[in-house]
Amino acid sequence: MQPELVDTGTLQRDCEALLFVAAESLSIKQLAKLTGAEESAVSVALQKIDQEFAHRGIVLREIAGGYRFASNPAAREAVEAYLLPPKTNLSPAALETLAIVAYTQPCTKGEIEEIRGVSADSVIATLVDRRFLVESGRKDTPGRPMLYKTTPEFLEAFGLNRLDDLPHVDLDATAPVELVLPIPTLSASARGRSGSHQAAEPSDPADPTDPTPEETEPQPSAV
Repeated sequence: MQPELVDTGTLQRDCEALLFVAAESLSIKQLAKLTGAEESAVSVALQKIDQEFAHRGIVLREIAGGYRFASNPAAREAVEAYLLPPKTNLSPAALETLAIVAYTQPCTKGEIEEIRGVSADSVIATLVDRRFLVESGRKDTPGRPMLYKTTPEFLEAFGLNRLDDLPHVDLDATAPVELVLPIPTLSASARGRSGSHQAAEPSDPADPTDPTPEETEPQPSAV
């Protein structure tokens, strides 16, 4: 067997072990440093791991700027049945807050509350406790409020490699938003009634051709 193939097999074994024990994703640069191999050789080893594990219960994922082992999406139901307690589910308020931070980070609690219109104290505390958000210094404004940003755990939880992978949102905050109401406004109705009154001509009470109330036959009402 050629020495380079032996080396590649050893490197692949070491990379598999590191990816298995690592609590976070490992970059090619980190794997090369830990194994003492060239980055190009690590890339080849990762490609082989990816191919060999593609249809197993454990697969190789490129996520959060690096690589790590993860459960195969095809086994999701079985894994969720074992791992996911009720606490794992994020409330709509938490997801909304997380989305605001993801797209505007770093941002302050006040900026989040200005967008949501409600207090964000408990939601931010929950997201920090779940390690989806982390403090990121203080804003250079009066009061120096705390800034928050997302974490690598956020990227992993939502299957993102980097923040640039977030869905694009084309939102121009400076552009006015025009809402088309399905019903006329009060002023429009008033103007309509006023115009109708101006257009109507009063009938001549002395006109003998006008029917009297007794002569007027009742008309069926429209249903």
